[in-house]
Amino acid sequence: MKQFIIVTGMSGAGKTMTLKVLEDFGFVTIDNLPPELLPQLFALLEKSEGRGVVATVDVRNVSGDFVKVIDKISKAWGGNVKVVFLTASDEELLRRYERTRRVHPLGKGLSMRESIRAEREMLAPVLDMADILIDTSMMDLHQHRERLVREFFGDDGGVSIIISSFGYKYGVPQDASFVFDVRCLPNPYYVDELKTLTGEDEPVRNYLMKFPETGKFLSLTENFLDFAVPQFLSNVRGQLHIAVGCTGGKHRSVAVAKWLYDYCAEKWNGVCVIHRDKEHSK
Repeated sequence: MKQFIIVTGMSGAGKTMTLKVLEDFGFVTIDNLPPELLPQLFALLEKSEGRGVVATVDVRNVSGDFVKVIDKISKAWGGNVKVVFLTASDEELLRRYERTRRVHPLGKGLSMRESIRAEREMLAPVLDMADILIDTSMMDLHQHRERLVREFFGDDGGVSIIISSFGYKYGVPQDASFVFDVRCLPNPYYVDELKTLTGEDEPVRNYLMKFPETGKFLSLTENFLDFAVPQFLSNVRGQLHIAVGCTGGKHRSVAVAKWLYDYCAEKWNGVCVIHRDKEHSK
């Protein structure tokens, strides 16, 4: 089934990279198209070869008609249309602009920080209607590509539930729907023989499960997810990101994220797990 993907979001968050990745996988790609031309573009390319069509829309082309255009496209092509919103933290966007010496699209008469703030305000209605939200703050190019591959080329046609581990010392993922803080659990980092391992290693998982609070935490979290996941996917957004954080993102969060992944994968389709900070040294 051909897919129609609209990529938008914060300037500097990775729209160009996203376009290149999807082009490599057989999509027809169009950069920075005015939204009012999207219906004609999709109709024109509906029978073209390839997986589908990807178009980027940046803040300069997002107007009050954007939501109406997306509604029109969704009625015509239904679930084959996805709006992907890319974001990143203000500090990371500032670093990227400083590195590349680029000028922000809204930069005339504004400082870089003011431009980013203004762009967030302008894009707020678009963020509310996005099907897929991706925070690229802590992603390198390989991780960005891997995330997109999982989103659009998974075994069952895409990802509905992302479970990720992270370290609070590196920042909370901005695209998380729910965040679970597992710093309340015993820390394997302070056990000499476990310090260099990760939550993917059996000795670390065995250590955590020795404590009653670990089992209770998992049980309560699973009960919450039983209620929240169906409600969120049907009423809020077609994708759910469950983030699990500990101090460094290497032991507790990795183990709990894997346990939650195993639980969710038995109940719902399109589940994946990502360990964002597992390779960071402490």
